[in-house]
Amino acid sequence: SIFFERSFSMPNKKEVIQGVKCVVDTCKYHHPGNLCSAGTIEIKHQGANSVEETDCNTFEPLSMK
Repeated sequence: SIFFERSFSMPNKKEVIQGVKCVVDTCKYHHPGNLCSAGTIEIKHQGANSVEETDCNTFEPLSMK
């Protein structure tokens, strides 16, 4: 697994990870403009040989309120 960690200077403000594009608008970390606001992201599968063999393990579905 590969980890990308980012510290937040303003914990109450939703910040995005620069350079990370995410089009999964059903994830709670998705931010307008196809950005990611997770503090840490984890990309899986070790030994992947193609894009189809990788997954964002940080994904969390939007809450159903």
